[in-house]
Amino acid sequence: MGEAREVMDRLTDALTAHPDLKAIGELYAEDAVALTPDEGEIRGRDGIVEYWRQMTEAVPEATFETVHSYEVGDTAIDEGVFSGRNSGPLHLPTGETLPATQKEIRIRGVDIATVKDGRIVDYRLYFDEMEFLGQLGLLPDQPS
Repeated sequence: MGEAREVMDRLTDALTAHPDLKAIGELYAEDAVALTPDEGEIRGRDGIVEYWRQMTEAVPEATFETVHSYEVGDTAIDEGVFSGRNSGPLHLPTGETLPATQKEIRIRGVDIATVKDGRIVDYRLYFDEMEFLGQLGLLPDQPS
């Protein structure tokens, strides 16, 4: 196992079951860049940790079931299923906060992390945001 795979596995561990924001922060370079479907581009370690704080607050006991994991050079790629209960507030990109829905979610996604000198410098997260919002019951009813 190479450095990228080891760092990605540590990130997954720090994000699930009992999130550890300090450990998450230590895994990112100070000038790291992240791209997410819900927040777009996030620049800098502090902004990325804040993103994860909000996500882990919204789904505090989440799990990640790996379907496929790869490592190519300095990049680790995980495909898997993120699941849990939305038991905390959900922060929207507009700055608004929605109360917890108490609904279970199960979302398939892909994480890609490029690592240099033991820290993530580029992180990309892909998941279907409409599926996420739909499972939370936050989309308007569709006409039949």
